[in-house]
Amino acid sequence: MHEQNHPLYSIDREIVNRLLARDTPTDSDYIDLARLFIRYEGFPGANDLKADMKKVLRLWEITREELNSKTISIWGNGFRPGNNVDEAVGSGFDTTESDNN
Repeated sequence: MHEQNHPLYSIDREIVNRLLARDTPTDSDYIDLARLFIRYEGFPGANDLKADMKKVLRLWEITREELNSKTISIWGNGFRPGNNVDEAVGSGFDTTESDNN
């Protein structure tokens, strides 16, 4: 079978590298890993990426089935991409700054 290049490979490579470095995964991390498994399932290529995704599972000590169950629960609890703000964004600071003038 001919190995193909996925158009999102470089972006996905950065995500997988980030996940490999993550000791304690966040909800977003679980979601990212699960969606990458779906994206690359059956894809004839990106074997290094698929191997590293399996490595992430081993590092986090979960199975693919546990990942799927966990992400179903995360979505069921109201997770939406972009809604999990882990750090302050500049707009609050900007408002405070203008209030003092």
